[in-house]
Amino acid sequence: MASEPVIHCILLAALVGTWASVTDAPVLHGQITVKREAGHWRGTIANAVASDAEAGAHFRLVFPSGQGEFRGDIVPNGTLDGFWLQPPTVSGEAYASPLVLRAVSSNVWRGVVQPLHDRFSLYLTISRGSDGALTGAFRNPESHGGELRFAVTQKGDALQFQRQGMQLRATLTPAGIEMLWPEMGKTVRLTRLPADAIDLYPRRADVAAYVYQQPPDTGDGWATARAAVEGLDEAMLARLVQRLGSPDSAVRQNALIHSLLIARHGKLVLDEYFFGFDRDTVHDLRSAGKTYASVMLGSAMMRRIAISPDTRIYGLLQSMGPFANPDPRKALITLANLMTHASGLACDDNDDASPGNEDRMQSQTQQPNWWKYTLDLSLLYDPGTHYAYCSAGMNLVGAALTTSTQTWLPQWFDSTVARPLQFGTYYWNLMPTGEGYMGGGAFVRPRDLLKLGQAYLDGGEWNGRRIVDASWVALSTAPHSPPTDATSGTFDGYAWHLGTLHVGDRSYREYNAGGNGGQLLIVIPDLDMTIVFTAGNYGQYGVWGKFLTQIVPQEIIPAVRN
Repeated sequence: MASEPVIHCILLAALVGTWASVTDAPVLHGQITVKREAGHWRGTIANAVASDAEAGAHFRLVFPSGQGEFRGDIVPNGTLDGFWLQPPTVSGEAYASPLVLRAVSSNVWRGVVQPLHDRFSLYLTISRGSDGALTGAFRNPESHGGELRFAVTQKGDALQFQRQGMQLRATLTPAGIEMLWPEMGKTVRLTRLPADAIDLYPRRADVAAYVYQQPPDTGDGWATARAAVEGLDEAMLARLVQRLGSPDSAVRQNALIHSLLIARHGKLVLDEYFFGFDRDTVHDLRSAGKTYASVMLGSAMMRRIAISPDTRIYGLLQSMGPFANPDPRKALITLANLMTHASGLACDDNDDASPGNEDRMQSQTQQPNWWKYTLDLSLLYDPGTHYAYCSAGMNLVGAALTTSTQTWLPQWFDSTVARPLQFGTYYWNLMPTGEGYMGGGAFVRPRDLLKLGQAYLDGGEWNGRRIVDASWVALSTAPHSPPTDATSGTFDGYAWHLGTLHVGDRSYREYNAGGNGGQLLIVIPDLDMTIVFTAGNYGQYGVWGKFLTQIVPQEIIPAVRN
């Protein structure tokens, strides 16, 4: 009996430390070979084979068991230009990414399928307080901000995690800690992880103090320069990067910033990454991706396509009718109303009970066409009179673009935004119907997101390529919705958020694209500066909202010297 407390202490000590479970879902990837044979196309990836009965210039290769699809076209230079359609990931969303295949011989083309990394990560850090009690802090970087903290108790090999009425049970085994993780509905096994794991902390604690360095020229279209050359105090920027990279940044309620980029006078002067991210890692933009709706609309107008902010959505999409909840006022809803979240439809992402709430729309299965789902909503207010944040409404702008341009939305984005802005890899999310989703959630590289801000500073051009007219830059970033309690007294442009930054006795106009967790593209015209943050503070606006309201005016703008 006397030995029991000793054994118990040994077991408790064995728990202290960092544990992790990283699951990579198997997805079809690797080299794809496409052949045009008599009467059909044939595609091969590893042992998976797909064929298309038609041998025309446009074709679809659908791989068996829902493993993916390649949509391609033969272009004049002889390549196959198309998209890889990835089946739904752990998050439940499907994605399209550009894929170009080069000819290797007559009627044979090859390329590489690189789908979005489909990962689920769960980290558990168990620590002992001064009173001897154990605390377990869980983190799921892909979905949640900060940590979920539990009190930990142990009885033999049985573990219990408890917080605010929530209880999780686990078992300590020779192979690790096994437990049912509710969000996955599956049992996960956590094994020991080094305390300086690259994606658990912003940067390794044993690395020397950060020293400012000029971003590298990677050939992606960005000209780079030292910050001092472009009028910024490098020592101040270095202190900011050092602070963001400190180990305690992983603590609950702290900023989980994944990247910080700054461009001044058209030059990239800061390009720093944290938590295992790097300049080639694509990042989920969440609602910051909504702003591309405005950009693509401007591109369509520049091409003289019959569409504008005044276009009425129900008239344009009448072929999807008849619509539920008929109301003559629906005919008055314009794209301008949708882009300023003032459609009047029963759609409010901040109200879980709202029928048009994005989560409710995406979780229901009766209507896979989310455009039709939204058009069927009842109308609560006269269009243009009431603000309610509505992702489904912004998604209707995607329906308008698809209909007016007669082009699949990912393809329109590729031709009007991604290619002119010299994007690297990106992934555009899809609805269950396979149409592009315009409510946010595309994955792009931070350096590519920053290019949009620079193009708008330069009147709609990037390295001599015109993205939108200068008149559209001015119009879309001007105020179009009156301030309300719901917008905290600020205005919205056309899918841009507008605001003012106060620094001492100076005020600076800014407009930005923002997304949950801290995805921000910030443009400050008076300083000829654009800034990007990406981060993992999901569901923590009290944290990531300060990137714009505190970090920028208190630590970045004060670094401007001339």
